[in-house]
Amino acid sequence: MIEVANLTKRYAGNTAVSDISFTVSRGEIVGLLGPNGAGKSTTMRILSCYLPATSGTVRVAGLDVFEQSDEVRRRIGYMPENNPLHQDMRVREYLKFRARLKGLSRRRSRERVDEVMEQCGLAEVSRRIIGQLSKGFRQRVGLADALVHEPELIILDEPTLGLDPNQIRTVRQLIKGLGGTHTVLISTHILPEVEMTCHRVVIMYDGRILAADTPENLQKLMSSRSQVIAEIAAPPAELRECWAQMAEVEQFDVSPAEGEYFRCALTPRDGMDLRPQIFALVRGRGWPLRELTRNRHSLEDIYVSVTRPEEEEV
Repeated sequence: MIEVANLTKRYAGNTAVSDISFTVSRGEIVGLLGPNGAGKSTTMRILSCYLPATSGTVRVAGLDVFEQSDEVRRRIGYMPENNPLHQDMRVREYLKFRARLKGLSRRRSRERVDEVMEQCGLAEVSRRIIGQLSKGFRQRVGLADALVHEPELIILDEPTLGLDPNQIRTVRQLIKGLGGTHTVLISTHILPEVEMTCHRVVIMYDGRILAADTPENLQKLMSSRSQVIAEIAAPPAELRECWAQMAEVEQFDVSPAEGEYFRCALTPRDGMDLRPQIFALVRGRGWPLRELTRNRHSLEDIYVSVTRPEEEEV
């Protein structure tokens, strides 16, 4: 659905996006993840035909965004970071107005407005003036606007910015429901946003792509640094001897825990899962076991690991 190759954008000598390439398949929900200034919004504006690129090629549904921009725009629903709604219009009349602007017939625009209001939970505020709605409802109106002409690709720039936790949960559920029938590209610097809604992650930093994969695969790449934590009631000398003799354990640390238990932090070789062997060991020796867990790297851990080398070079 999206093909970006060697894309670069410069503003007055400053490089906002530097030679990036990535693809997005149909039906995917992909998150552009990065801090403010990483180049996410610039990339989205180029994809939506709002900005020209300095160099590189961008295609949406096989169409060049520079040479066939009118056709590309018909296939895109775009919700920018600062949602530009007509504050003095009522929700239903605004969505009908937008549907007509996007080329829908009178009959089809009425049908689509009813559908997207139901889909986005706007039926109860259909006659309300947009400027009197809460931020959460205004975001839903913006999402309904992006959906009303049934686009193949939906681009959402910081869709939950400034919302409270309940509003964030509602918008996330709406976005997750779009996967499969639409291709969705989300820009955000909020890590749980990507973790909870996206099939794939593209991590951007300082205008470049540092990693692009599923959250699960990124976690596997870091699994060699995952630790297994076991709290066992046993003599510490015997525990240390066991871990020293276990070939699969690369490093270990044994420290006192609450009561008679000792906390064992074990780093495996080649990222293997030590838990079955530890469980078999303590059961065979009759040692009480209170905890046996494997640390999983969150998206935050992955992001910090990927971007830290760049920060250290600055």
